[in-house]
Amino acid sequence: QVQLVESGGGLVQAGSSLRLSCVGSGPPLSSYRMGWFRQAPGKEREFVTAISRSGGDTYYADSVKGRFTISRDNAKNTVYLQMTSLKPEDTAVYYCAGDWTAFSGTVASYKSASTYYYWGQGTQVTVSS
Repeated sequence: QVQLVESGGGLVQAGSSLRLSCVGSGPPLSSYRMGWFRQAPGKEREFVTAISRSGGDTYYADSVKGRFTISRDNAKNTVYLQMTSLKPEDTAVYYCAGDWTAFSGTVASYKSASTYYYWGQGTQVTVSS
């Protein structure tokens, strides 16, 4: 089974940028569709973005569209989340998630946390105003 490890979080000022990385060990990540979710204190975990196995399809929450970019480098077994124009409301623990699937899946399935079986431990992102 794949193991996922996130890195790249930190404390930044509003308007700054950060790039999160999610490295997989074990089976190649090329067999997994991948997603990023986040959870702020006192709130439920929410969908941020997701990417298909090939990287050809990407999906974003409305709140991050135009500011965040998901990408993957299957040769490096890594998925990235480039975050720009960060806002205080982006403050959360960010989780990388993976789902092994032989199918492309529906758009709704990409956005649902219940789709993903494998999860990283999370990385904290704090944006100060």
